[in-house]
Amino acid sequence: MHVIKSIEDAKALEGKEVGLSDWVDIDQQKIDRFAEATGDFQWIHVDAERAKKELPDGKTIAHGYFTLALIPALTGDFVQVDNLARAINFGCNKVRFYTPVPVDSRVRARATVLQARKRAGALHLLSEIKIEVDGERKPACVAETLGIYIFND
Repeated sequence: MHVIKSIEDAKALEGKEVGLSDWVDIDQQKIDRFAEATGDFQWIHVDAERAKKELPDGKTIAHGYFTLALIPALTGDFVQVDNLARAINFGCNKVRFYTPVPVDSRVRARATVLQARKRAGALHLLSEIKIEVDGERKPACVAETLGIYIFND
């Protein structure tokens, strides 16, 4: 874990990989719960019988946005910001989905700090997060994420 106590500490991480998560299993129950939460019941995600017949690997695949939504949980212990009043997810600049996440596969996150800047007294941290699929050459997802960290006075 990388500890950030100041804007300067964060700037020292620019261009550096700051974490690689453990592998996480993606099973049909997780995919179905995401479908239930979002109302996205497209058959490629939830209909295992149809997927056996119609998809190239014969398996359902996780929603791209499910893959994206894993980022906070997978990267939560990469960086610790000391003297933190609050942290805000400010969104994403760019998100791309390069390869599907088949049911019963494993994924992990790899994070690199791209930029650390002071804005309005807070730390703005731009990171690149890659969600890797075990056994695949291409990542499932690459996202540039923005976080705002407000220090205590």
